[in-house]
Amino acid sequence: MATSTSKYAYIDCDPNLCVGCQLCEYMCAFTKTGEYNSYRSRIRTVRVDEVLITAIACRTCENAPCVIVCPRDALTQDTVTGIIDVNAAKCDGCAWCIESCDFGAISINSQTTLAEICDQCKDEPDGPQCVKWCPKEALTLTTPDQRAQKTRRNLITESLNIPQKATDPK
Repeated sequence: MATSTSKYAYIDCDPNLCVGCQLCEYMCAFTKTGEYNSYRSRIRTVRVDEVLITAIACRTCENAPCVIVCPRDALTQDTVTGIIDVNAAKCDGCAWCIESCDFGAISINSQTTLAEICDQCKDEPDGPQCVKWCPKEALTLTTPDQRAQKTRRNLITESLNIPQKATDPK
């Protein structure tokens, strides 16, 4: 059963805009580790089929399964932002969090053996670096309500044959 997201903001990818350049991965890794190494990223680009590519990051699920299943209480979720923090002193890299995540948004750092989860660059004054640097603007920090509103707006504009840019609030 798929976990539904909640009221919390998360990084969303529009697969119609994503070209799979992996710049999001490199910027995430550089922001978190100081090196341009996509294996150290907390966001992943995924090829769904021959032409469809998307990026996946933590969806900040309400009552996050990863937090619930952690046997060492190493994961905690901020009640305001939904961001999940990993307590390095408690995490032993058991990967139960990975098994519980329906989105495949958690990884284990091969050097530290700790779980790594997107924290939306909470310490960066200009927010998530993957969103900031995406050359195709495929990534957005959004909430489920904002995404639903955008989907409704897109359906209306498509049905009325209104050019997309005419209704885009940007």
